[in-house]
Amino acid sequence: MAKSPSPSPCPCGSLRPYADCCGRFIDAAADAPTAEALMRSRYTAYTLGRETYLLATWQAATRPAALDLADDAGKVKWLGLEVRRTEQGGEHDEAGVVEFVARYKVGGRAHRLHETSRFQREDGRWFYLDGELHEG
Repeated sequence: MAKSPSPSPCPCGSLRPYADCCGRFIDAAADAPTAEALMRSRYTAYTLGRETYLLATWQAATRPAALDLADDAGKVKWLGLEVRRTEQGGEHDEAGVVEFVARYKVGGRAHRLHETSRFQREDGRWFYLDGELHEG
């Protein structure tokens, strides 16, 4: 008897199946319980081109009108995510910080996005507020 293929691992690097990880938030509209979970799901949404989710999880005061991810389709290949540190951002906090490095390629050339992101909780839901990019 042939085994069914295992579900695809989540792009966020958790090693869990997408549906049990970031898919719960992106596809099933569950709220991310922590700032780190929201950050991981937002990374995954970037890898999948899910602009609607990204805008919906961006704090209204700092949210852009659009991201134009369709312009990047086929040009950007996301390679991986490393969470460097988190501060607060737990289930009972109102604010949190997540520092991460996301690796990607454009036109065959490797790049790194190193950011310290700030998150804010409003009415029990986490939102991305803004981020500080690190050089190098």
